[in-house]
Amino acid sequence: MNIDKIKNLICGTTVLITALALGACQGDKDPQTALEEDNLKKAIYCMDLLENQQDLVASRRECFAESYIQHTPWVPDGRDAVLSYFATRFENYPDFAMEIKRTGADGDLVWIHLHAKRTPDVLGNAVINIFRMKDGKFAEHWNVGQSVPVESANDNTMF
Repeated sequence: MNIDKIKNLICGTTVLITALALGACQGDKDPQTALEEDNLKKAIYCMDLLENQQDLVASRRECFAESYIQHTPWVPDGRDAVLSYFATRFENYPDFAMEIKRTGADGDLVWIHLHAKRTPDVLGNAVINIFRMKDGKFAEHWNVGQSVPVESANDNTMF
């Protein structure tokens, strides 16, 4: 083999290896990103199922871990406790609705910023829910909220 053929072979091999390496790097999403996307998609689905569709049976089956941990001071731990809380709320506020404004995920945590209204004629509340997901279900929950004011000291909205 002459020198030119060897150079062409080395150059071609280098290009092939580089292309394969770049292709491998550009392939499937890393597992962490895929998990975060799956968790976020499931959390959005579950929030709609629970808050807007008010489907406690499907929410129990599909969305809440049996050992659900609750950090809201007035709601006990456990899947049945949180679903009981929602059942009472649905009785008291049958027109309750929420609209998701923005979401995010980091590892096994998902956060959802939403506008919640007990009745259509109220300004409602701005709420941020943070969920730890496990096996595609809500395993732990934190939240903060504040009332939407009639007037604001700035021109920004809460959403």
